[in-house]
Amino acid sequence: MPRYRLLIEYDGTAFVGWQRQENGASVQGALQRAVKLFCDEDAEVTGAGRTDAGVHATGQVAHLDLERAVPADKLRDAVNFHLRPAPVVVVEAAEAAADFHARFSAERRHYRYRILNRRSPPVLERGRVWWVPKPLDAEAMHGAAQMLVGRHDFSSFRAAQCQAKSPVKTLDALTVRRDGEAIVVETTARSFLHNQVRAMTGSLKLVGEGRWTAADLAAARDALDRQAAGPNAPPEGLYLTRVDYP
Repeated sequence: MPRYRLLIEYDGTAFVGWQRQENGASVQGALQRAVKLFCDEDAEVTGAGRTDAGVHATGQVAHLDLERAVPADKLRDAVNFHLRPAPVVVVEAAEAAADFHARFSAERRHYRYRILNRRSPPVLERGRVWWVPKPLDAEAMHGAAQMLVGRHDFSSFRAAQCQAKSPVKTLDALTVRRDGEAIVVETTARSFLHNQVRAMTGSLKLVGEGRWTAADLAAARDALDRQAAGPNAPPEGLYLTRVDYP
């Protein structure tokens, strides 16, 4: 049974998230339906990251097994044909080793959060950025962000419904920079807690507004209480950009 690795891009606005659910359209469901239409196989498409409703991806990775082998390029093109008009596309497809697992083989996941920081609201990027009209201090945000880098208990940045066995995670990097009118937050770790990136970004916004200092962010981290940290940033500014494998 051949295994295939897919590189996937999607606009999460219309989806309840990556994972197939009964309460609406999902990215996983759209892909599995397209595969079924192509080769009449009920293949499960397993993703590297279970992105939430409204979250986008430019570098999601998934794998699936088929009963019969097909050329990888044909798989990509056929699935893309049957995905239309859903805002999902398979950018690349390749044969993978039998023991490759999109989720469990991953060594690092990279996320980017984009804030449009200007007085006027977005038009072309509506639904793809968090609009914050009040000026933000990107340098202060970056400095405070370093309080979260390393191995910590991230209970203060964890959703109540998070299913992770432990709140302890190692954050490899968390950077904040200004790019014109945008504030770009980028972070890397082997894995993240449910809503962790959005909770960290919402807290960093408080620093950017001058309402918090780096010490306040560190205190929120150490409180181990979700109520101590800032609110979640909305999902539309978040992107899964890359997944690293051995």
